[in-house]
Amino acid sequence: MNAASPYPTHVSALGRAATRCPGSKWLSLASFALFLAGCGAESPPQATRPDSAQKPPTIGVSVMNLSSEFIVMINQAVEAKAKELGVRLIVNDAQRSPERQVQQVESFIAQRVDAIILNPCEVEASSPAVSKALTAGIPIVNVNSETKTQPTAFVGSHDEESARLAMEYVAKRLNGNGNIVIMQGFLGQAAQLKRDQGAREVLAANPGLRLLTEQTAEWDRAKALALMENWIQSFGSKINAVFAQNDEMGLGAVIALENARMKDKVIVVSVDAIADALQAVKKGRLDATVFQDAVGQGGSAVETALKILRGEPYQSQVFIPFQLVTAENVDRYLKPR
Repeated sequence: MNAASPYPTHVSALGRAATRCPGSKWLSLASFALFLAGCGAESPPQATRPDSAQKPPTIGVSVMNLSSEFIVMINQAVEAKAKELGVRLIVNDAQRSPERQVQQVESFIAQRVDAIILNPCEVEASSPAVSKALTAGIPIVNVNSETKTQPTAFVGSHDEESARLAMEYVAKRLNGNGNIVIMQGFLGQAAQLKRDQGAREVLAANPGLRLLTEQTAEWDRAKALALMENWIQSFGSKINAVFAQNDEMGLGAVIALENARMKDKVIVVSVDAIADALQAVKKGRLDATVFQDAVGQGGSAVETALKILRGEPYQSQVFIPFQLVTAENVDRYLKPR
């Protein structure tokens, strides 16, 4: 993926023949252009020299956190599509730090990359990264998550939709009546904000559903397990359902409920359809997950960046639908895609 493609060789008919000027020595091809200028001939046309259009484009990629399985899936899709299309990548892990992410984009600018793909850590704090790229004249494509500053293009999904699908499933299972707790992602991150919004829309439409509490577990399985243990101590049998804004947290909640021997009485739904979550749905441990197309998002981000670089028509916003996954249809998602 990182190996440069060989440049085509451009040699004119004159260049293939040895040439001599009065009083000069035989010249090598390397000095031929200078020799022509000294003899009063025209310089070779610009098109005969390799230019940036003949080099493989270089795209800088800054992802939110490569310890998250879903972000790893997006990154793998970016790498696979880049290999397929002959793109060179420079991949950096921001490790959940928007400050580090801004520094990574500054480094990409200094390295004169052709384009940038950004998987933002936060809506506000990652926005300077987008502004710096745009100011430098480098196209930037946000993937999966948004920033306040508008990038050149965005590829992802409507996060409100994922929460609506999950909460509508909960409402149906509870016949519109019951107590719910919500595990949030990183506060201020686009998915957290929009999944909150979608969940509240369903709560407003179902007055029999009551929100007992909500708190962040930072997209993390271990933190979600500890949070669920605290909620079990605080609310006990009052809890009828858990909506976790990603699968890592949903699986943490499942483990805590299983340890407390409460899982058969509590519905748990989460988002992303990572491999562990799909297996948990298959085995009846997790009630449902919402499929988010990491492969589609990552691949489309690379394709969009290339269209921009080539001056081809492109969509400034590409939205890929979510899909609810339950025991009835999980086999479809367990198959290789």
